[in-house]
Amino acid sequence: MTDPWVALDPGTDPVERVRVLQRAHETFTEAGTVPRPVRSVVAESWRRSARAGVGPDGSASVELTDGDLGSYRSEHPLAPLMPLFRELMGTFASDGEHLLAVCDAQSRLLWVEGHPGTRQKADGMNFVPGARWAESVMGTNAPGTAVALDRPVQVFAAEHFIRRVQPWTCAAAPVHDPRTGRLLGAVDITGGDGLAHPHSLGFVQAVARAAESQLALLSPVPTATDALQLTALGRDEALLVTSGRTLRLSRRHSELLVLLSRHPDGLTGDALLCALYEDEWVTPVTLRAELARLRRLLGAGVLASRPYRLTVAVESDVAVVERRLGAGAVTAAVAAYAGPLLPGSQAPAVVRLRRRLADGLRAALVSGRDPDLLAHWAHASWGEEDLQVWRALAASRPTAPVRARLAQLEAEQSALQSTLQSTFPGRARR
Repeated sequence: MTDPWVALDPGTDPVERVRVLQRAHETFTEAGTVPRPVRSVVAESWRRSARAGVGPDGSASVELTDGDLGSYRSEHPLAPLMPLFRELMGTFASDGEHLLAVCDAQSRLLWVEGHPGTRQKADGMNFVPGARWAESVMGTNAPGTAVALDRPVQVFAAEHFIRRVQPWTCAAAPVHDPRTGRLLGAVDITGGDGLAHPHSLGFVQAVARAAESQLALLSPVPTATDALQLTALGRDEALLVTSGRTLRLSRRHSELLVLLSRHPDGLTGDALLCALYEDEWVTPVTLRAELARLRRLLGAGVLASRPYRLTVAVESDVAVVERRLGAGAVTAAVAAYAGPLLPGSQAPAVVRLRRRLADGLRAALVSGRDPDLLAHWAHASWGEEDLQVWRALAASRPTAPVRARLAQLEAEQSALQSTLQSTFPGRARR
C-alpha cells in the first residue's frame, strides 16, 4: 500500500480485496487479532471500536428528530455551508448514485442528500439525519473516523466494523473553524465501491478546504474593539484571536489570560502572584515583566493595570462549556469540551479551575447515564482512567470490553490502595 490513507492501490481487484477484508474482519471479531493486509488506520480503528464496546451487528441510533433536528441544524456553524456543499458535491452524488452527508463534531449526521434510491437503501442502516455515527457507536466509518482522528479518511467495504455497513464505501474530511481551529464536523461522500478511488479522498478534502475558506469569508472581520477569542481547553499553549490575528501564547501568558478573563474587574499583583505561583518564591518584578511582555503582544490599550485587567471582552471555550453545563445542555457542553484546561499548567488557580470544570462535566455525565456521552468521555485521552465514568458506562452499556476495562481499573486502584496502606499505615487507617 503506497498511501495508507487510500483504500485501494491502482490495479487492485476490489472483489478480491473485499474477500480478504471479510476474512480479516471475521478473524478480528473472533480472535481479536488483525491479519495483514488490513491498513493500519483501519486496524487501529477496529481496536478502538472493540474497546468502546461496539458489536459487529450494531446499529445507529437517531438522536435528533423533527423540530429538535431542525433547530439544531439551523444554528449549527456548518449550516451556511450547505449551498456550497450542494454546488460542489450535489451533482456528483446524484449522478453517481452516491450520498452527500454532513455531520457535526459528535458525528451526528445533520444532512444526508443525493440519489433517491441510494438514500432509501441507506435508511436501512439508519444513515439518516439525526443519527449518530461516532466511531464509539458505529465502529469504523468515514465520518465517524474522520472526526475521531481529525483528518481525511477513506473506508472501503468490509473495512467498516459493522457488517450491515460493509456493502458501502465512503470518504470524509473534517471541517474546522478557520479562526479558532475548532473541529466543527465533517463532510462525507458515501456510495459504492467506485468511491474507493484515491480521487474521492482528495475530492472531499478539497471540499472541506473550500468550506473553511468560505467560513473565513462569511465571518465578520474582527476589529480592535472585538472580543478576544481564547481557546485553552485541551492544549498547553492557548490560542488567542485578536484584531484578525491568531496568536499561540506561551504557557505563562495562557495562564494569565485565562485568569484575567475570569476577573473582568481585575486582579492585583499580589492576587496574581498567589494564583500563578502560590508557594513558589517569585518576586513581583518577575510577574511585572511577564505582564509587560503580554501587553506588547496584545497591543496598546488592551491590558490595563492597578488592578491588572483586560479592557475588552473575552470569549473563551471554558466559558462556553460552563454556560452550557449551567443550562443543563450536557451534550452541547461535552461537544465544546476539547480536553482539560491547560493540562500542563501547575498554576494553583488554573489547577482548581481545571478540576472544577472536569468534575462538573463528570457529575453531569454520571447522573445523566447517556451511554454514548459516557463512552465519548471514557475513550478520550483524559477519560481513559476515569474510574467513576467507567463504572457508569458499565452500568449503562455492560459490554464485555467495557466490563474488562472496568475490572482492570478497579484492580489497579486496589493495588495502589494496598501499596499506600503498607507504606503509610497511619494515613490508611484515617
